[in-house]
Amino acid sequence: MRKSKLQLIGLNFLEFAVWGTYQISMGTYLAHIGFGEQIGLFYAIQGIVALLMPTLVGGIADYCLPAQRVLGICHGISALSMLAVGYYGWVSGENVSFMWLFGGYTIGVAFYLPTIGLSYSVAYTIFDQVGMDLVKYYPPIRVFGPVGFIVSMCLVDLLGFQDSPLQFLCCGIIGLLMAFYSFALPDCPVRASSGNTIGSLFVKMGTTALSMFRRREMCLFLVFSMLTGASLQITNGFGNPYLTNFSRIPEYAETFGVRHANLLISLSQISETCCLLLIPYFFRRLGIKRVMQVAMLAWVLRFALFAAGNPGDRVWMFVLSMVVYGMAFDFFNVSGSLYVNMETDPSLRSSAQGVFLMMTIGVGCTVGMLGAQAVVNHFVDFGSIDAQVIEWKYAWWCFSAYALVVLLLFSLLFHPKKPAKLV
Repeated sequence: MRKSKLQLIGLNFLEFAVWGTYQISMGTYLAHIGFGEQIGLFYAIQGIVALLMPTLVGGIADYCLPAQRVLGICHGISALSMLAVGYYGWVSGENVSFMWLFGGYTIGVAFYLPTIGLSYSVAYTIFDQVGMDLVKYYPPIRVFGPVGFIVSMCLVDLLGFQDSPLQFLCCGIIGLLMAFYSFALPDCPVRASSGNTIGSLFVKMGTTALSMFRRREMCLFLVFSMLTGASLQITNGFGNPYLTNFSRIPEYAETFGVRHANLLISLSQISETCCLLLIPYFFRRLGIKRVMQVAMLAWVLRFALFAAGNPGDRVWMFVLSMVVYGMAFDFFNVSGSLYVNMETDPSLRSSAQGVFLMMTIGVGCTVGMLGAQAVVNHFVDFGSIDAQVIEWKYAWWCFSAYALVVLLLFSLLFHPKKPAKLV
């Protein structure tokens, strides 16, 4: 059991260390090279590829190849793509072609995103193999995911790569390490089936999705996961550019939050690490509905505190926003994954996690980031040399209002019929 725990710690650390290299600081780099109005598109493409890739790759892991091998292959392809993006951005300076940068990045995220669901599936399979209590032991191990994210984003900050394409080189290097590590993980059994063609995989994936949507409780859960998923990437994409925008105001220019936006935002991942440890308690005692309500309320506060704060006398509001992020992300994302796992046949585990990711990161994040970019572009002039702080605040209040509406609708419509299963 000790060996399995160490393997899972390494799996979670590296899986999210890959993402942390660019997920928070990419928006600042894009604004630096003149792509500020396309920040939302770079984050939305994560959702667009998630409409298909996690479910397709999950099906391959269920029916064709062991999940840990598929995990390694996907990380390898993603890492090579990110290395190419970083090298291209580095040699091109500010004369970057949008098509080449966006194209290479799209390939990278297309093969990275399925690995999130696969990492869950591999972890759950290992838990089954050694007979550990998933709800009790997984959250403390999953803590090392945000730890890896924190380490890599702080590394990018301290190396001065927040506005540099070298953040993608860091991503590629860690991704290659994760690819090799994946092949050393325990073997995950493939579901016995013959004649597994690509066409048959689509049929089986469609069957898995339909079986989930046919149940009213699960259908509503997935719909509200999609609506909440629209909030997931907003602060990742626009938080760093918003904080660095304060540098145009002399009284804030030298504050810690402006000079080291990544380090300030890393408090979010520290909070995420702590909140993961609370999931077993809240998940067992409150059930999925109340846990999701807490997460949705946290999103309302996350955006509202961003709107009300500043890096000076109100920096405590930014800090508090980072603190509530742990509940906003973990109580939604990890608890949602656990709920889907408990309500799905184990033989369809990878496919079901793919459907969950498709609804959250796929549909949710795509619509969310494209909508958020439209809101930001309406209020914020990226070409202006003047500070756009007030304009940014209008956008954050809009996002907070949206999260509040989702919370109210969820409270009214979602009523689990079998809460005892979660206790």
